[in-house]
Amino acid sequence: MNTLELATHGPVIPVIVIQTLEDAVPMAQALVDGGVKVLEITLRTPIALQCMEAIAAKVPGALVGAGTIRSVADAKAAKNAGCVFGVSPGYTSEVGRACRDIGLPLLPGVSTASEVMMANADGYGFLKLFPATAVGGINLLKALHGPFPDVAFCPTGGITVETAPQFLALPNVKVCGGSWLTPADAVAAKDWARITRLAKEAGALR
Repeated sequence: MNTLELATHGPVIPVIVIQTLEDAVPMAQALVDGGVKVLEITLRTPIALQCMEAIAAKVPGALVGAGTIRSVADAKAAKNAGCVFGVSPGYTSEVGRACRDIGLPLLPGVSTASEVMMANADGYGFLKLFPATAVGGINLLKALHGPFPDVAFCPTGGITVETAPQFLALPNVKVCGGSWLTPADAVAAKDWARITRLAKEAGALR
């Protein structure tokens, strides 16, 4: 899979932090029911890999990816857990090469023009701008479009349902990442219907 294909499934990729294993499958099912199939599960909790395995096995239609890949070991663990793509907060050639070697499509994180060039040099042309709003947001993406007209971005970090349409309107933005689809209070209350509604709203943003 080319990671750019992820953008064909909808305008928003949810960035998900799962605290309890029992929440993994119903949360993922709620998102898929709302039309959001591409799921980035972050490696920020001890149970993240178990959650990825459970979702990959039990939620038909879900495209499970691992977020917060910071090392070769992270990439290998994600692949073994059944992930079909990976996302990194930044970029190193070591991680980029490792993902290519094991067949894990990578959406690498960048925040500067130099990092865009590093990722490009290793063959990556679809990149995650992170943390998007903190490093310049829409203004930075507009500026990067000049020297990098052939590079596409998935801005992630600080984007809301209100600001997402402004990012998605840019010619070099194919999809954006957002954590608002799985609010902590909805997960705590196991209000999966609310998450399905948020997913449907996200699908209508572009």
